[in-house]
Amino acid sequence: MKKNFILIIATVISLSGFTQHQEINEKPGLWKEKENEADSTSILYAFRKGTFSGHFRYYFMATDNKEGLTDYYANAVGGGIKFETGRFKNFQVGVSGFFVYNIGSSDLSAPDSKTKQMNRYETGLFDIEDPSNKKDIDRLEELYIKYHFSNNHITLGKQLINTPFINLQDGRMRPTEVEGIWTEINSIKKLKLQLGYLYGISPRSTVKWFKVAESIGVYPVGVNDEGIKSAYAGNLESKGIFLASITTQINEQLKLQFWNQYTENIFNSAMLQADYEYSLSKNSKLFAAAQLVRQDAVKDGGNDDPSKAYFEKGAKAITFGTRLGWKNEKWETSLNYNRITAQGRYLMPREWGRDPFFTFLPRERNEGLGDAHAVLGKVNYRIPKARVTTSISFGHYELPDVTDFRFNKYGMPSYNQLNIDARYKFGGILKGLETQLLYVYKGKTGSSYGNDKYVINKVDMSLWNIVFNYQF
Repeated sequence: MKKNFILIIATVISLSGFTQHQEINEKPGLWKEKENEADSTSILYAFRKGTFSGHFRYYFMATDNKEGLTDYYANAVGGGIKFETGRFKNFQVGVSGFFVYNIGSSDLSAPDSKTKQMNRYETGLFDIEDPSNKKDIDRLEELYIKYHFSNNHITLGKQLINTPFINLQDGRMRPTEVEGIWTEINSIKKLKLQLGYLYGISPRSTVKWFKVAESIGVYPVGVNDEGIKSAYAGNLESKGIFLASITTQINEQLKLQFWNQYTENIFNSAMLQADYEYSLSKNSKLFAAAQLVRQDAVKDGGNDDPSKAYFEKGAKAITFGTRLGWKNEKWETSLNYNRITAQGRYLMPREWGRDPFFTFLPRERNEGLGDAHAVLGKVNYRIPKARVTTSISFGHYELPDVTDFRFNKYGMPSYNQLNIDARYKFGGILKGLETQLLYVYKGKTGSSYGNDKYVINKVDMSLWNIVFNYQF
């Protein structure tokens, strides 16, 4: 990874006109400080008109499991920097990287003595492929070239995108990154088009870049329909992901969006969502939304050996959800519902992003389930002058029995979840610093049959998160 950084830096320097040789009596010019303004038609001008962005992050996380099971804690600190050139002939180049250090944590490489289960949350702050790694946790994140035309752009290379199925899921130290070509068209009135082809992914909590098929199974794989550990990790084949979306603003109140994600040789996912707003007064609105997702296996689901496929041949899944709420300048409240039908498991690699469902709450997912119901109530309150944002959410998730392997991939019991989130943005001399406190409690409502492997790091637990971000 460090070799990649050195190569990138060398390239940037060479493009800026740097030469290795200097006479002894010359003023040091290693970085070629801006002694003279460059010609605005030159590449050098684009580099000198570029922008630097920085991000430092501290994260404390602690899991308080049921008595008799292992508790965990972790302290992570990291930082990164991004450089993006100014535009030259409508082109821009960007590069960024980030490092993370473990500055004091539980032994995340040791399983719980009773259940033999590994740590679930804290290890995600570092490198899940090597939980004992505390120092060499760095990653080349972005390296792209972007072309602008009208109000549109095309980006090629390593980059960040946010879509319903592939997204940042930035709930640890660093987000999920993708590699490929991505296009956004914004110049058509009331219409936004996004499309791309992705051939590489660097999942959150990893330091490596993977081909699309290789990225599926980096996280825990759960069980197959017979309750045996899934065997698709390292056994899938795919040429990549083709993504396309259309978002249209029908009028001031109604917006429609359609997404289709085709993972060659494995599966296809399509989503249709409608969002509606109705003004009650100048600062008060009702809002509602509806969502439908359908998935279908493609060919053999990634491998002609059914035991090594990600999607069962011929399988499909359907999920739908609704949302109803009210908001003004300070308050926002909503009631949300989601249903995954009994036609099949809803599957989406957790390495790629979080669930798009209205009932999603940070620190748990409903991916890998079928025949499930979820209801979520949420209240947000902002105090703009005090730069404070608060949120409280409570959800009930009615899931198939933990022994129903066909519809419960990860052995998750039915549960209730409470999230309390408070954030504060500093001002004055500390402007750019933001802190967050997130408390999560998940209480078991389904049976675990006295087997704590269905409990540890899943239910009857509290999770504490304290985060400091400084961005410049």
